[in-house]
Amino acid sequence: MLIESVREEFGRLLVEMGSERGDLVVVDADVSISTKTALFAKTFPERFIQVGISEQDLVSTAAGLALGGLTPVVCTFAAFLMRGWEQIRNIIARACLNVKIVGTHSGLSDYFDGSSHQCFEDIGLMRILPNVTVVSPADALSLRKLFRKSIELKAPVYLRLGRDHNFKIYEDENSVKLGEIGVLEDGEDAVIISTGAMVGVALLASKILKKRGFSVGVADVHTIKPLDEYTLIKLAQKTGLLFTLEDHNIYCGLGSAVAELLSEKYPIPVIRMGLRDRFGRSSLNFFKLLDYVGLSPRKVAEKVEGVLNGI
Repeated sequence: MLIESVREEFGRLLVEMGSERGDLVVVDADVSISTKTALFAKTFPERFIQVGISEQDLVSTAAGLALGGLTPVVCTFAAFLMRGWEQIRNIIARACLNVKIVGTHSGLSDYFDGSSHQCFEDIGLMRILPNVTVVSPADALSLRKLFRKSIELKAPVYLRLGRDHNFKIYEDENSVKLGEIGVLEDGEDAVIISTGAMVGVALLASKILKKRGFSVGVADVHTIKPLDEYTLIKLAQKTGLLFTLEDHNIYCGLGSAVAELLSEKYPIPVIRMGLRDRFGRSSLNFFKLLDYVGLSPRKVAEKVEGVLNGI
């Protein structure tokens, strides 16, 4: 499977959309080279605001721009964005302002900077806020479709992006629909419900399991909130066993959202795979870090196989 950089695609997409929409403005917190918003700044300097290392001001400035009728996109590392969570809650979410909040370098993707830069809490903190849609694209092509649709929403959206190690998943962006789970592989024994960079890991794990005689499906939950209840329940009814996979704390993330819904609508076993209430660590290699925390394709396949074998 090919490897893609979603942040590189995000930077290019901002420039493309900036030429289409005069109301699009970008606000960054002194990380524009890393988030690739520098591409937008170079092309549209009059519509780019650099607030410096001040994430609370980042959010508050965007709120003012939205009140003025513009469509602001705020961007910084997901870990740093959490500094402005109070402003996101009290200003943007409560007033349902049209602000697009982009957290890059999420999860384990900032592998070499260590636990201070790796964010495993953002899905939980964003999905508990009323009025906020939470989106986590699996690859560059799905990012294009999902971000464009997010811009059309006249409400807050949190877009969760990794750094440079998303597997290429989709060939046709028309197969990606905001608010709908994408079923990538059918399975008879179980389904791995995944999001973001972990979708590619889930697909590779499914291939490993197939060679071992198991039929395990894969689903891409790019829209974590609102959750696609209909498809999720259908998957639960078909196999009676679901796994969730995310580079996020298993508490309050995708796994929690899935378990919460099914506990009310169709109770079945849900096995959550992710960071188990811990911080990350630094590494010189993204894939070695995945293996260390138990989220590599091989480790995921071993976990699923163990459950299916009753271990």
